Order: sequence, then C-alpha cells, then structure tokens
Amino acid sequence: MTAQPRLTVLAGPTAVGKGTVCQYIREHYPNVWFSVSATTRDPRPGEEEGVHYYFVSHEEFDQMIADGQMLEYAVVHGKNKYGTPRAKVQEALDAGRPVILEIDLQGARQIRESMPEAQLIFLAPPSWDELVSRLVGRGTESEQEQQRRLETAKIELEAESEFDVTVINDSVERAAQEIAHIVGAESAEA
Repeated sequence: MTAQPRLTVLAGPTAVGKGTVCQYIREHYPNVWFSVSATTRDPRPGEEEGVHYYFVSHEEFDQMIADGQMLEYAVVHGKNKYGTPRAKVQEALDAGRPVILEIDLQGARQIRESMPEAQLIFLAPPSWDELVSRLVGRGTESEQEQQRRLETAKIELEAESEFDVTVINDSVERAAQEIAHIVGAESAEA
C-alpha cells in the first residue's frame, strides 16, 4: 500500500509566476489536483468561475469562514479575501492524489499551523529586478496597485526561510518539473 500523498503549499511573492508554473504542472502532470480558491476580488480577463476561482461576495466569504468551510483564508494586499475550501482538498487527498495549494504567505502560515505534515514550497524569482519586470510587464494592475504589490512582495520574500524547500522560477518548465518531482507527480508522458 502506498502512502497517502501530503498536501503541498506553493507560495511566493506576487508576480513570481505561481499561476504560470501551476498551469504547466496541470498540463503535464494530470494526476496532481489543484484546489480552486474562493476570492472576493473581481475576475481578471479570461478567468472563469469555478475554474480559476470561485468569485464570491465579502458576505458569502464571511459565511464560509463562520461555517468552518475554509482550510485557510487571508486578506491579500490589504484589500481582497482569498481562501481554500476544505472539503474538495480532503476528497482529493483521500482519493490518493497529490494536492497543490497555490496560496499566499498568510495562507501558508495557517496551513503550517493546522496541518504541520504539509510541505511548503517557496517559489522565488531569479532576482528582484526580474520580479519587478514581471509585475509591470503583465499590465493587469494600475501603477498604484503595482507599487502596493511590490511593497507586499518585499515582505513575502523575507519569509522564504519559513518554507521547507525553495524553487527558483528562472524557467517555467524547469521550476514546474522540480515542483512536480517534489510532490511525487507522474508525468503525462511517463
């Protein structure tokens, strides 16, 4: 009998490429299960309800917390709430699938408290200049929002030592393959 997979948390600073790396893993390692987070922020262009996020009101989110339906939750960038619905994560783990939560630093800390057996992976940029370039280059935030996110990123980078493993996102393919190996995922090509 094989051991039940552990929950893996993937976190890192804003604009480090968590979503892009996770998309690569989704496409090449179909046995890995990714949770769909709930959020109170508005959808970005191309994001779909129930695929990228569950977009809920602040009131709905607060009710989910009150009902104990969140594995972790946080206010991000001082503005919007994000959280991981508990039931779907447990179902995937019970089914024997590796689970990756792509979440922020606050959520990673909550998981460390509530599930110390989880492994935490910190996705780091190759450099500060590269992180700034990625944030500005994606063009999804105003200049004011970019500055707020960069201030948050400085704090997030200081937390790297709280994680079990650091993976440098110098190449999406390489970083994704390293993470997939760490979580014990099987390649679709294998």
